[in-house]
Amino acid sequence: MQANLDGSPAEAGVVTLDNCDSEPIQAPGHVQPHGALFAFDTRGVLTHRSSNAEAMLGEMALPSFGETLSPRHFAGMAGFHQLATRIGDKPQDGTLAEIIPETVEVEAAGGVFDLVVHRTATHLVCEFEQRAGAAPLPDDFVADARRAIERLKRQKTVQTLLNVAVQAVRALTGFDRVMAYRFRHDDSGEVVAESVEADLGAFLGQRYPAGDIPQQARRLYILNTLRLIADVGAVRVAVKTAMRTAPPLDMSYGVLRSVSPIHLEYLSNMGVAASMSVSIVIEGKLWGMLACHHRQPRRVAYVARMACDTVAQILAAHLQGALAMERSSRADGYGGMRARLVGAVRGDADVLVALTRESGALMEAFGAHAVVFAQGPTVRVETAVPGHADQGMGSALIRWLNTLPPADLAPHGMLVLDSLLAAPPEVREPMAGWAGVLALPFGNAPSNWVVLLRKEEIQTIRWGGKPEKVYKPGPSGPRLTPRGSFDLWKETVRDKAVPWDESAQTSAQKLLDDLMRADVMHASERDKARGEMLAMLGSDLRQPLQTILNAAIELKATGSDPRIGERLHTTAARMKRLVGKVVDVSRMQTGAMLHLQTGPTDLCLLLRQALAEAQEAHPHMRIQPLLPHDLVVEIDAERIAQAIGHLLSNAGQHGAADEPVLVELRDLAGTTVLEISNCGQAIAEATAVAMFLPFQPLPMRAGLRAQRVGVGLYIAHQIVENHGGSLSYTFAEPYVVFSMVLPPTLAVAVGGKKAVPRDGAAQGI
Repeated sequence: MQANLDGSPAEAGVVTLDNCDSEPIQAPGHVQPHGALFAFDTRGVLTHRSSNAEAMLGEMALPSFGETLSPRHFAGMAGFHQLATRIGDKPQDGTLAEIIPETVEVEAAGGVFDLVVHRTATHLVCEFEQRAGAAPLPDDFVADARRAIERLKRQKTVQTLLNVAVQAVRALTGFDRVMAYRFRHDDSGEVVAESVEADLGAFLGQRYPAGDIPQQARRLYILNTLRLIADVGAVRVAVKTAMRTAPPLDMSYGVLRSVSPIHLEYLSNMGVAASMSVSIVIEGKLWGMLACHHRQPRRVAYVARMACDTVAQILAAHLQGALAMERSSRADGYGGMRARLVGAVRGDADVLVALTRESGALMEAFGAHAVVFAQGPTVRVETAVPGHADQGMGSALIRWLNTLPPADLAPHGMLVLDSLLAAPPEVREPMAGWAGVLALPFGNAPSNWVVLLRKEEIQTIRWGGKPEKVYKPGPSGPRLTPRGSFDLWKETVRDKAVPWDESAQTSAQKLLDDLMRADVMHASERDKARGEMLAMLGSDLRQPLQTILNAAIELKATGSDPRIGERLHTTAARMKRLVGKVVDVSRMQTGAMLHLQTGPTDLCLLLRQALAEAQEAHPHMRIQPLLPHDLVVEIDAERIAQAIGHLLSNAGQHGAADEPVLVELRDLAGTTVLEISNCGQAIAEATAVAMFLPFQPLPMRAGLRAQRVGVGLYIAHQIVENHGGSLSYTFAEPYVVFSMVLPPTLAVAVGGKKAVPRDGAAQGI
């Protein structure tokens, strides 16, 4: 059942734009009145003839229906039979190569004609175009055409090529207006170059909806690249057939083919009395057109039209080169970006850190305004538009991407969108203002993503008249009446981004392949590092195990001693912590989230206990706390205590020996902030970007031996992020500051109100 443009069912007899695509424009059954047509079948028998043949050609022997073409027909018309025979001898396979027309000048009683002959798969078509009435050629026409072509060859950019082309065609034809019309990704067209009479308004920059040129017309423009409508108001001439039941003659390649009444009405509504269009075909696709308009009827001589067709072909060839250069330049930019990015990824211990560091280059190369990185539970948002992206937006987007079935990412494994209207509300709402998505899933884990984002492009489109979707039946009978007004009409378009073009998608696919290879490499390195850590841990466990063994021997030899029991307890606790680290790191390295058992916890009490343990473990460390009386949050107390312990241990090891470690807990409008600071030098940038990664060399202090690897900060970072918070480093001279931030969602209501510090007073250990 036919449907309207809005998707609703069409009632019987209702006319929609679909009717334009079903109109037989390639076989209209009529010709324009400035010529005559004859068509012979493969046997040479006349099957079609325009009704004006005798009036147009005058007194001569013309073939009748059913007669076979012979030398007595068109007697005295020099060149006719030689041309017809040559065309007729060609293969009859109907291929485009065999449909190229040939022409010769002939003379009949009706005057001088351009005889244009071509063969299709079924017919030999002969068209006699009268020269009388055509606009005269300039005296230096050939020289002008040659100069125009040479000038065209010297242009290097798309815009200058189009500018020169419209000027050349207007000079060769004398039309009032010549426009270069480029088709966009949505098949709408835009006037991108123009040469026009000074007293006419400019159409430059105006857009025309895709429906103005139906798909079958676009196909015809590719087959027959030049089309002249000499007089919009002229009366069409019928093409008669030998048999009423004979199929209509295919005039796709003809020069006299009449025009759809819908198109004639369209031109009339624009105030156009004559038009000519020359197709710009690149790689077999209709890239654009040179459209010519005139306020009065105007017939352009066949030789001038062929010159314009040659100009368009040279234009297309040079446009293809200019576009290839643009693509090559973009590809070089993409390639350079990928090389830098992959080099950074391969040289870093963590893919996510390397990607984040190169976020600016990623956004610049792809014309993106933000990029979201996700690896397991970790989501990071980087943006080139400050204030227009946040962590919540990125998390909502990643959650949605993780729910998409693999079929939605086929066949290239990416998700490419220029609008989020199809996304669920829980994604659209936090992503208000964003529309373009180019999502690349990488790595073995299904939750690893690099997502490039583009903001919605709020456009004011300058349409050449309001682009109505459904028109009322009009004087053309049960057809569509084309747009009646071509006054400038503006439309604001929202919720769409600039589409990701083919070169961006191709480069994204290559980047995805690179990231997959880098992830495989890192997986191998992680396995190697895990093995090294286990070997190291085995070595480190020998000493506490030997201590336990020696203590056991001593207990056996000397009897019970409380101090020995304490030593055994301390050593066993140390071994338990080491084993716990191994288990945690192993889980995190395989992409698994930490198992959290959350509950209401007084973070102040938890901190006091952690500070006491740190003081016991580092007797020489001075701790200066600044804590509220109480602060209840919904956390996994054991895990947060573990994270705090790692931070305090880090501060104790690397802080200045004679300076205190500052511990401050604050509630900022529901957000819990814990800062642990120690005096020290700023951490080197190379160390800072990797400090939250496992197995990284720890910074050395004077007088201390080098530490081989560290996992404490990595574990602390993962614990906090698993709570939905963040852990970061800053340097506020002279303090090295680690900030743990827990989101407001973890706040706990106590007695109907959120638990907040009662007086903000500092509390001791």
